Amino acid sequence: MKTILHCDANNFYASVECIGRPDLQGVPVAVCGDPQKRHGIILAKNNIAKKFGVKTAETINSAMNKCPNLKLVAPHFEKYVDVSNQIFDIYKEYTDKVESFGIDEGWLDVTPSVKLFGEGAKIADELRRRVKKEIGLTISVGVSFTKIFAKLGSDMKKPDATTVISRENYRQKIWPLPANEMLMVGRHTYATLLSLGIHTIGDLANADEKLLARKMGINGAKLISYARGEEGEDVREYYNGRVHKSIGHSTTTPKDVTSRDECAAVITALSEMVAARLRKANSKASGISVSLRYNDLTHRSRQCLISPATDSAGRIAEESLALLDTFYREGRDKPLRGLGVSVFDLNEEGDAVQASLFELQKEDEKSSGLARSIDAIRSKYGFDSIKSATLIKNMCVCDDLDGDSDFLPFNKR
Repeated sequence: MKTILHCDANNFYASVECIGRPDLQGVPVAVCGDPQKRHGIILAKNNIAKKFGVKTAETINSAMNKCPNLKLVAPHFEKYVDVSNQIFDIYKEYTDKVESFGIDEGWLDVTPSVKLFGEGAKIADELRRRVKKEIGLTISVGVSFTKIFAKLGSDMKKPDATTVISRENYRQKIWPLPANEMLMVGRHTYATLLSLGIHTIGDLANADEKLLARKMGINGAKLISYARGEEGEDVREYYNGRVHKSIGHSTTTPKDVTSRDECAAVITALSEMVAARLRKANSKASGISVSLRYNDLTHRSRQCLISPATDSAGRIAEESLALLDTFYREGRDKPLRGLGVSVFDLNEEGDAVQASLFELQKEDEKSSGLARSIDAIRSKYGFDSIKSATLIKNMCVCDDLDGDSDFLPFNKR
């Protein structure tokens, strides 16, 4: 049985700002764009500020009304990257299998390490102690036998806590949680589950496999497996080069993106690039991930599973936009300077398709011939030789979207 940790740095940005600042100890602190002029929004806050009701993305004036003694500090992005690397360097002393999940959290597979350092909970406690002593931050750690359960565990107790999700207690601790708290359950998937009377992770674990297979294909079986705590994905080594079995593109936009229409244009372009590479590799994908990078360099990302697997740009864009709508709020979120679309769970084009999904598969195949013709034209004359109306309408954010291939949510060093 595997031993997997999920480590999450508590209130990372605000906590980093408090390092070496005695004047910020024990007081409510918020990171914002312009502390002197006191206009703009709250980018991050510490636990004390949170107790006063201060929220990320609210205006500084609103936060000050709730908490008049709130200490405002400017962000220092290079420092965040440096501290993050220091934390991950500590993690790497215990295992070479460290998977970054953003600047402030990640998974560690310590299965081989327990012989050297003790059981998972002991390693987790030692990591918490070391990060606190050597860096001055607290982390919460989930210890479990799958990545999904470890992530849920780290969310249960904050700050500075270790939560063990074992084979003996996961039914009591995990199964009562809403199904959409589980990774890979996006808005559309959750809506489908609710329509089937599946509200909690426990409901999902005990769901009718044949019914879910008819509704969701092979991904229905995967979700049931995750909810039951059966063997899941391995911890991927983001430090050792490319993440295999995934294809992605990300880009930095030439200007701040502040509307959903602009987001949709960029995501459409990235989806077309990803789909073209899928077709070139004769592969289709069953998983989609969308990553956002804000103008303060913070990141957020969401993932979901789809059925049947696809290489269609339209399908990838549609699912990516559905993911976007679960966590991007036009007019309320910080401006964006980077977006990414990635696909994973790749399989060969000839793999079998669930009969119940035949109609959707036929639609993908119908568009595939046209897509390959477009690929050929773009290969000869360049990506810009054929553009959709969406891209033309939003040229200001879609010009020169070469971006980076096989993007990661956060590139370490």
